Amino acid sequence: MAELFWNSDEQRLRAGIRMLVYFAMWGFGPLALHSIFGDWMRDVTPVAWEWLVDVVADLVRLATVLVATVIAARWIDRRPLRNYGLRLDRAWLTDLLFGVLLGALLMGGVFLVQWLAGWVTVTAWWASEWANVPFGFAIWAPLTWFAVIAIAEELLCRSNQLLNLAEGWNPVGRLLAVVLAWLVSSAIFGLLHVYNPHSNWYTTLCLAGYGVFFGLGYVLTGQIALSIGLHFTWNFAQGNVFGFPVSGRITHATSVMAVEQSGPALWTGGAFGPEAGLLGLLAALVGAGAI
Repeated sequence: MAELFWNSDEQRLRAGIRMLVYFAMWGFGPLALHSIFGDWMRDVTPVAWEWLVDVVADLVRLATVLVATVIAARWIDRRPLRNYGLRLDRAWLTDLLFGVLLGALLMGGVFLVQWLAGWVTVTAWWASEWANVPFGFAIWAPLTWFAVIAIAEELLCRSNQLLNLAEGWNPVGRLLAVVLAWLVSSAIFGLLHVYNPHSNWYTTLCLAGYGVFFGLGYVLTGQIALSIGLHFTWNFAQGNVFGFPVSGRITHATSVMAVEQSGPALWTGGAFGPEAGLLGLLAALVGAGAI
C-alpha cells in the first residue's frame, strides 16, 4: 500500500502526490494571506491609495508562492530549485525579455487586425479604475497582478506539474513522457479557469491550447523565463493596454485605451476576450513559430 504513495527507489513521494502537495501549498496559503492582508489594509487605507493596497497584497501573495516553491523543491520534490527552470543568468534574462516582447507584439497584432476590420473602437485613453487616482499610479495594480499571475501559474503548471509528470511517465520513453506531461499540464491550466466569467467547454479548451503555447519555451529550453515573460505581457497588453477582457475577466478597469468591441465573436472572442477568438489562436500559432 505504501508503494502507491512512496517511491522507494527515489526515496520520495510519487509524482502525483508531489503535485497535489504543491498545488495545496500554492493555492490555499497564498490565497488566504492575500485575502486577509488585503482586507485589513483596505480597512485602514484611504480610497485614494487603494491601488497601492492591491500592489502590496499581490506582492505578499507572490512571496508566499515563492516560499511554497522553495519548500516543494527542497523537501517534497527533493531537487535543486534550479531544476524548476529558475537558473538566473544572462541566457535566462534574454529568454525573459524575448517572452515579454513577443507577448506584447502578438497582442498588438490582434488589436491592429480588429481595429483595421472595424471591430473595435477606442472610446477613451488613459482610463483609470479609480476616479481620483492618476493613471500613472493606478496602472501599477494590474501590472503587479499580471506579473504575479504569470510567475505563479508558470511555476505551478510548468515548473512543477510538467516536470513531475514527465519524470513519473519516464518509463514510456523520454520524448513521449514529455509530450504527455506537456499536454496534461496544459489541460490542468485550462481547468484552472473553468469558473471564469463567460467560461464554457470551448473557452476551457482554448485556454488548454494557450497552456501548450506558454509551455513551449519551457519544453525547449528547460527554463521558465520565456514562459513567464510571454504569459505576463500576453495578459497585461490584452487587458490593460488594449482594454480587452482577459480570460473572461476585466481585471482592474485601468488601461491605456478603453474599447468597445463589435464584429463576429468567432474571430474576436466576444465577452470572453481574444483568447476565445480565432485571432487569438492564430496569434498563438505565430508566437509558437517565433519561439
